Amino acid sequence: MSMHAPLFDDAPIPEETGRIAHRIFPTGNVVMQIRDHFGMLFHNQQFSHLFSTTGQPALAPACLALVTVLQFLEGLSDRQAAEAVQDRISWKYALGLSLDDPGFHFSALSAFRQRLVDGATEGLLFETTLDHLRAAGLLTARGSQRTDSTHVVAAVRDLNRLERVGETLRHALNHVAQQAPAWLRSHVPTVWYDRYRQPIENARLPKTDAARDALAITIGEDGLILLAWLTAPDTPAGMADLPAVQTFARSGPIIMQS
Repeated sequence: MSMHAPLFDDAPIPEETGRIAHRIFPTGNVVMQIRDHFGMLFHNQQFSHLFSTTGQPALAPACLALVTVLQFLEGLSDRQAAEAVQDRISWKYALGLSLDDPGFHFSALSAFRQRLVDGATEGLLFETTLDHLRAAGLLTARGSQRTDSTHVVAAVRDLNRLERVGETLRHALNHVAQQAPAWLRSHVPTVWYDRYRQPIENARLPKTDAARDALAITIGEDGLILLAWLTAPDTPAGMADLPAVQTFARSGPIIMQS
């Protein structure tokens, strides 16, 4: 991925995006107010050292940095944040996107975070945000700021991992249900129907560390129970060898521990 000159813009708000956003939110909302008071927060030049000058053009890093901050504020996974860019007018307003902008694949956010980590640039998100707050008189030099960019990046990464392992388990359950529905119904507790009925990204993931840890433990325990059932003597033949089950058996623990 590379960064080319056309990316070095201020991402002005398209006229139609601004008109519709202010019609829906006459006094603005938090996301729009961030854009109105601080602009894009970040500039592409701040991240130029993380990208090559040749090769396939990269997504604007200033856009990805702002999305990372917004998804942390709202406790969204990468998939949910990418969907917010696609369907929320206030996010398009903040990012300077047209109403019909298709957004980007959610994997771009994890790739961007990895670039920050590899380039030891996590602190840039925090320091830049602090600079804006100080300039606006919203933060004094006294006291300490207890949240830093490393925490922001780690929290967003953990949300994404939690979503991925939950979806991997749900995918495995769906495939087992297709092959042996009666057997699965005789084993699965009622609470699992509510927990895994819908895609994990359709539910807002927990915001607190304690709640996220609790959900991760629950999903992990459910996964271990399922794998134990599938290897029991009375299990229908071939269930443990289903590709979806094998994927969960290999990647579930790795996703949660990495």
